[in-house]
Amino acid sequence: MHEMGIANSILDGVAAELRRRPGARAIKVGVRIGQFAGVDPDALRFAFEALTIDTDFAGLQLDVEYTAGRSRCHDCGQQFEISNYELLCPACGSMVIERISGDELEFKYLEVEELGDAEQASASGDCGSEREVN
Repeated sequence: MHEMGIANSILDGVAAELRRRPGARAIKVGVRIGQFAGVDPDALRFAFEALTIDTDFAGLQLDVEYTAGRSRCHDCGQQFEISNYELLCPACGSMVIERISGDELEFKYLEVEELGDAEQASASGDCGSEREVN
């Protein structure tokens, strides 16, 4: 299941961003996945949850935006959503099309909250409870 590796990469990205923002805690991370990216959103959510249990990322929400594929006709310029893997332009019937989206796998956003001094000390493990961050 390559979704475990993708979930781990998402968490690596979150950790890297948090290192750039001392005193912040990640609340929610959003990703965009195209229908042709070969990623099962449910498997990704499961892997993400499994990797965050008992870590500093416990409770971090994963927001997955699943996007449809889109193509553009070379003959008439029409852009259209791909449905049922149809390879004809719905406007002119041409078979000369190119896919312009649908294979995305990208970060969309990271929502963070700034911690106060007491919360920062607790989150950094200074209160005796250390946790591993992926």
